[in-house]
Order: sequence, then C-alpha cells, then structure tokens
Amino acid sequence: MNLLITGGAGFIGLNFVHYLLKNTSYHITLIDALTYASHPLEILRLQDNDAFRFIQADITSLHELSAAFDKEYDAIIHFAAESHVDNSIQNANLFIETNITGTYHLLTELKKGNAKKMIYVSTDEVYGSLQPGQQPFTENAPLAPNNPYAATKASGDLLVRSYFQTFNLPLITTRCSNNFGPFQHKEKFIPTIIHHAFHNKKIPIYGDGKQIRDWLFVRDHCEAIMLVMNKGRVGEVYNIGGENEYTNLEVVNEILTRIKKPKSLISFIADRKGHDRRYAINSSKLQNELGWKQATSFTKGLDLVINWYSIYLKRVGL
Repeated sequence: MNLLITGGAGFIGLNFVHYLLKNTSYHITLIDALTYASHPLEILRLQDNDAFRFIQADITSLHELSAAFDKEYDAIIHFAAESHVDNSIQNANLFIETNITGTYHLLTELKKGNAKKMIYVSTDEVYGSLQPGQQPFTENAPLAPNNPYAATKASGDLLVRSYFQTFNLPLITTRCSNNFGPFQHKEKFIPTIIHHAFHNKKIPIYGDGKQIRDWLFVRDHCEAIMLVMNKGRVGEVYNIGGENEYTNLEVVNEILTRIKKPKSLISFIADRKGHDRRYAINSSKLQNELGWKQATSFTKGLDLVINWYSIYLKRVGL
C-alpha cells in the first residue's frame, strides 16, 4: 500500500508513522509544514528507510500540496491540524486556514481521483461538553463545539460528510478522546505536568481542576486508525475512546505521586474561557464492528510516558 500521511511530524501522526514502519511494509509519504509542534529531527532519523519519504508542505497551499500528488495513494490519513485550544482562543486564523481550508484542499485531491480513500482524524471536542452522570457521546450525537479549535474541527467534519453525501467519495471520520504518549508537545496537559514537575516549577491548573477528560494512549489510537483504514465502512464515523475518565486534578496527583514530587507544585489559575466540563465518548461501534480493543490502561500509559519524557527531556536539554 501507498499511504499519504498529513501532519505526520506532529504528535499522533508521528506515532502512526512509527507504528506503520514497525508493523507493515507500506510505503509512506509524509507531508508536514514543520510548525512549532513538529519533530523535524525525528523525521531526519526516518529518512534512511526506503519505505519512507518526507515532503515539507503546508496543506493550506495548493502549490505546496501538489508536490505530494505525484502518485495515486491507497489512502490519505489526515492528521494535520492546529490543535491547541488556548491558541485558538487567542487567534483562530491559523485554525480556520489549516483545519478547514486544508481539509477542503485534500478533499479536492480525493475528488480528482488521486487517492482511493481518506480517513479524517477528528476529535471528541466537536460534540461539546457533558455533565457528570450523562452517558458518553455516540457517533449520532449532534455537533456542538464550544471553542474555536473544536469549531474548526467540526467544520472539517461537516465538509467531509458533505463530500461523501454529494460526491459519494470514499471518506471515513474518526473522533478520538484525549491522547497522551511519546512526542506530545509540552504545551499539552500531561507533558506540561511532567515537564514542570521534573523542573520543580508550578503546575497551572484551570479553575477547580475538576474538569473530566477521557484518556487514550496514542498507540491504541494508532491501532484503531489502522483498523478503520483497512476495514471501516466508507461514509461512517467511528469514535475512539479510552474509557479512562479522570479529573485534571486526579491526573496531576497521579503524575506527582509517580515521580515523587510534592503537591505544593499545583497552582490553580483562572479558568479557560468556554472550558468544557467533561468529555466522554462511546466506542462500542468500533469495538463491535471492527474488533478494536484498548490495550493500554491509563496507569500503564502514564508509566510509559513518564519514562519516555525523562529520557527525552535529558536528550534535548530541557
């Protein structure tokens, strides 16, 4: 198989590339704009692999994107996105360009026949917020995003749906819960905690810290995407959830306990604007139809991540 991976120098995309190179003989073309959250040194390490090629390209630029379509792909796996909620609240422009216009450009290439299918990787944030005690969102829940990042991802979801309905294109959407694992940028929640704790810096916690998130180890997410790519039904949406619901404060305490740091490092700050109280999604469709099973518990995943970051931060001098 020939695959095109967008955003493959970022957190989830890079983990997926590593997963493919380890477990398949697929030929991979990775495109990425190499923004601040990418891992260019890791991409350099992959260049010696004959099954891998890298093209620096911004999906918002048709000219740059065209360089990648010198062949027909069996599938496009579309990870590329601006994803940091705080940044979207400050300035949504890049999110609109990348998450909406970039997705439209890829749909245009699919419509031209330059790929046999596309997997659009979305997020549980498009569903909006749940209250404690409410049932997790299913794929049939209405989209109700509450921040600019989530709104641009929901816009991408709707574009994908419209191109399936209007043009009958081979499209599948996945919506995942909060990922954690190797290569996640330090601006994200779990890396922030680990980074600050290792350096005895105050750990900022929004509001009362009782916001609930459902955590999914990134390797389990990669396995789910692989199943969806090979066995998923076109036109469908598949939720990929971790079934690991923890409050933000519980996550901080778990990490501080594991690396033997005091809870006095916790610092409560003013809550984020439009902060969703709880995310949770139901993955039974993915499990029943495609046989996906989560392999990594939250506590096991935390141990793996803490160990990885302890090595990584020393290696890069942070």
